Amino acid sequence: NDSLEIIFRQKILSVYKRFIKRQIESPGGLTESIGNIYCKTLAECYDPHTEFFPLTEKENFESSLGNKKMIFGFKLDENEEGQVTIDHLKPGSPAFKSGQLNTGDKIIAIQWQEKESIDVSDASVKEISRILDASNDNKVTLTVKKSDGSTRQVVLAKEKEEDNAEDDGRMKSFLLKGTKTIGFISLPGFYTDFQDNNIGNEGCANDIAKEILKLKKEKIDGIIIDLRYNGGGSMTEATDLSGIFIDAGPVAQLERKDGKVVTVKDMNRGTIYDGPLLILVNGYSASASEMVAGTLQDYNRAIIVGTNTYGKATAQIILPLDTTINIEEDNHSIKKTDSYIKLTVEKLYRVTGNSAQLTGIVPDIILPEVEGIGEKKEWAQPHSLKAKKLSANKYFKPYPAIDFKSSKNIAKNIIDTNVYFKNIAIYNNLLKKYSDHKDVSLNLDTALAENKKYMDLFNSVRGYEAQPTNLFSVENNSYELIRLNTDKELSDINNQYKKHLSKDPYIQAAFQILSSILN
Repeated sequence: NDSLEIIFRQKILSVYKRFIKRQIESPGGLTESIGNIYCKTLAECYDPHTEFFPLTEKENFESSLGNKKMIFGFKLDENEEGQVTIDHLKPGSPAFKSGQLNTGDKIIAIQWQEKESIDVSDASVKEISRILDASNDNKVTLTVKKSDGSTRQVVLAKEKEEDNAEDDGRMKSFLLKGTKTIGFISLPGFYTDFQDNNIGNEGCANDIAKEILKLKKEKIDGIIIDLRYNGGGSMTEATDLSGIFIDAGPVAQLERKDGKVVTVKDMNRGTIYDGPLLILVNGYSASASEMVAGTLQDYNRAIIVGTNTYGKATAQIILPLDTTINIEEDNHSIKKTDSYIKLTVEKLYRVTGNSAQLTGIVPDIILPEVEGIGEKKEWAQPHSLKAKKLSANKYFKPYPAIDFKSSKNIAKNIIDTNVYFKNIAIYNNLLKKYSDHKDVSLNLDTALAENKKYMDLFNSVRGYEAQPTNLFSVENNSYELIRLNTDKELSDINNQYKKHLSKDPYIQAAFQILSSILN
């Protein structure tokens, strides 16, 4: 009605006013904001992975790959009135140490150093988060309303997030105990510390090595490593991770812009684990995760299960926008400037000479997933690079081939009989019919009714809730049990995750497939 229209017009107007003020009052001002947009647009014209980074965005990107984040140290939430409040203070953080902020405080204004205050009394969590993400270096003044109605101004500066001293490593392993005992490790992303790795800071490969040693003490029969939804990260970590499972030798090839081909090698002789291995992948597994899956597939070292991966086989480096740097030097990344560029400098090839660029890694055994993500893959991106075929590395010596015959039969039986995978097939057929449907009624009621019919069908299929499996129980290793017994909150989170693992149909299928190889 008319009264609602007036309310929504006012809310939308407030959002746009805040957006404009956010640009004007950002630490760099309007001129820098427009310049950044221009530079970002230029960078996007080269290839999908070349990007322009202002300093803060560069730091945030590196933190997503494992570098310690710059934080104020509080989480945001909305109360019942829709006002943004402080939900949690991280112990030891700047917000915590200020002694002036409390859970439940309402944020009503934000003022960056030497800029005008921005009224955020009716802003959303997303808007306020964007404002607070504008800088890692400048101080900010928060105006908050306390529970008693009084207001207070608190000045904060971001600091590096400290690791949880009680957290041994950044990942956990589990035991899937059934007719066989299989170790399970999930790696959501490759991480390393770009600033500290020269003084012994450990990345994800070392963390996985630790977890494998714990699992081996539990007398496991095999290991599943889950690389689904892993968008990649450090190629050095991918090389080290591959080296855990193969003896010293080539793991990939890099082609530089001048056409020179360089071999990427695992320099450490021996393996940490030489038993049966299965790698789970899907359409969102990209870059470094594709490198690992491709290497272990080429060496016949693991069975790759899932769907075709993303198809990114290019390598990038981050360079300061400074004409005095030497691109060949290793220390260029530590030079601090206001702007950086993430630049594609090499194409990545498998030791066989093939490339995963555009095509992805084709699993040995296919487990279907929801279709319709093709437009999100590398081949569908503007300006994506093409790859040729190189000669196989002459030092590449694969292990004996794995016999997949019985495993493929088991996978086919799972796909044909499992309720989840049957629903996937129904959903994909519905999606195809919906995509092929070209005619749309111009009558609003008819169009809405038809759309509701399709959405109801989609929701009935997608709403399927997998049941916990009776194939195996999900248990913690003995080291983890000791830690969990001392922390109830960690124990509760752990139990939720175990429940999730027991209901995952892909993990259930992977357990059956790997078990068939062990028999």
